[in-house]
Amino acid sequence: MTRGWLGVVSAAHVRRGIELGIAQINHGKRAPLTRMHADDTLIYYSPTEHRGDRAPYQRFTAIGSFPDDDIWQADEGSFKPYRRRIDYLSARPAPHAALRPRLHLTQEPNWGYQLRYGLIPLDTHDVQIITEAMCV
Repeated sequence: MTRGWLGVVSAAHVRRGIELGIAQINHGKRAPLTRMHADDTLIYYSPTEHRGDRAPYQRFTAIGSFPDDDIWQADEGSFKPYRRRIDYLSARPAPHAALRPRLHLTQEPNWGYQLRYGLIPLDTHDVQIITEAMCV
C-alpha cells in the first residue's frame, strides 16, 4: 500500500533536490527516509524560501514518488546526508492558504505544530487535493 508524506524543507533546498533527483529530510538524517517506501508519494512544504528566513513562504513546492527503497549516504565534505532517489512530477508551487480550508492536515487548532517533526504522514484525501493544485 502506498502512503503519502509531507516533508518540511525550505524552497531553496527543495529546488536543489529536484536538480539532483533526490529526497532528503531533516538535514540529511537517515531515520525519516526509512519510514517511506517504494511508490510512496512525498510532497514538500516550504515554510520559508531559505533556511533561517523569517519571512513566510508557505507553499507546497514539489511532489514525487520513490522508485525503490534504496537509501545512501552522500559525501559533501564535512556534510554526509542520507538520500533517496525520487521521481519528481512536473509541478508548480501551490500556496498553502488556498488549500488550507480543504485539507484534513490543517483542520486541528495548532495544526502547524506537527510540522516541526520535518516529516509527517498525509492521508489520501490531502495527497489528492495538493496534487491537483500543483499539477494542473
